[in-house]
Amino acid sequence: MRAKYIEMNGRALMSMLEPDEVSPEELRRAGLTDTCLVRINQQGDIEVRRHDRWDVIGGLTGSFGPRSEGASGRTWSS
Repeated sequence: MRAKYIEMNGRALMSMLEPDEVSPEELRRAGLTDTCLVRINQQGDIEVRRHDRWDVIGGLTGSFGPRSEGASGRTWSS
């Protein structure tokens, strides 16, 4: 089975963070910007698109699926 993701920009990701998750400051130090492309996998890992790869830069907890769909306006895709 292929992994599924929800893609969004950094601004959308920042809008959905909960207080007990990775902090905006930690994400910015890892290279997150408002306009960069990020994706969330079904395990809650946050991946940022680099020039030649995806890097895991943090993780989400709780009901991140519905929050990811709401923030991005997208559903899970593979």
